[in-house]
Amino acid sequence: MKDVRITHVGGPTVLLEAAGWRILTDPTFDAPGRRYSFGWGTGSRKLTGPALAAEDVGPVDVVLLSHHHHADNLDDTGRELLRDAGTVITTVPGAHHLRGRCRGLRPWQQTTLTAPPGSARQDLTITATPCRHGPRFSRPVAGAVVGFALSWPTQEHGVLWMSGDTVLYDAVREVPARLSVDTVLLHLGAVRFPVTGRAHYSLTATEAVELCSLLRPRTIVPVHYEGWEHFHEGRAEVEHAFARAPLGLGERLHWLPLPPSRSAVGTTSA
Repeated sequence: MKDVRITHVGGPTVLLEAAGWRILTDPTFDAPGRRYSFGWGTGSRKLTGPALAAEDVGPVDVVLLSHHHHADNLDDTGRELLRDAGTVITTVPGAHHLRGRCRGLRPWQQTTLTAPPGSARQDLTITATPCRHGPRFSRPVAGAVVGFALSWPTQEHGVLWMSGDTVLYDAVREVPARLSVDTVLLHLGAVRFPVTGRAHYSLTATEAVELCSLLRPRTIVPVHYEGWEHFHEGRAEVEHAFARAPLGLGERLHWLPLPPSRSAVGTTSA
């Protein structure tokens, strides 16, 4: 994707520089080692820290927050960062809970950030996309989650889509029917918890292949597959699944480096 810069901070946290905007996804900047409760008997320990400290991110125009109620998508340091962000786009329950400069979107609702007159920015349209953070009937427990599709006037090949934490189900299969996706930030990891057995709460590698076979994006950027103990599939499982995938999907995977120290940051231009 032309003129897009992607920096993977760690987990689901990505800094996007596109259309003149600085966009941060699901801010997580706490140090590793702590165990967090996700509710209903589930929880996880953070194993690795961010590649970039919150104070080193710089000014943020927009935060795309897929959901506010799990610390692997919004932790304590991330919440502090929200206060200084220009605009926060999230779920309707998330906007009600967080208040401030939050806009809540339901799946397939849109909002547009208008470029200031005379600036180098372009109008940025954000479309919320469906997510289900677990098996069927899990929404009352797992809560509301959304993904985000970004578009602006000079895009050439399609939208930039952040899948959000979801399993593959019918509403997510609608995304390739309704949107032309050029680059996807794909939340993976096959999240599982001991209390719920083999049920998974984010995309498995097999589901990711099926979804990308429908999407046919030019660039696939895996995120949110490492750094926490509740992930049950990592890079090896994803690479194995995509190596056997049709349409040359394995060649479209772009892994952003995640250095062990905050002194270095993995970046790419999509």
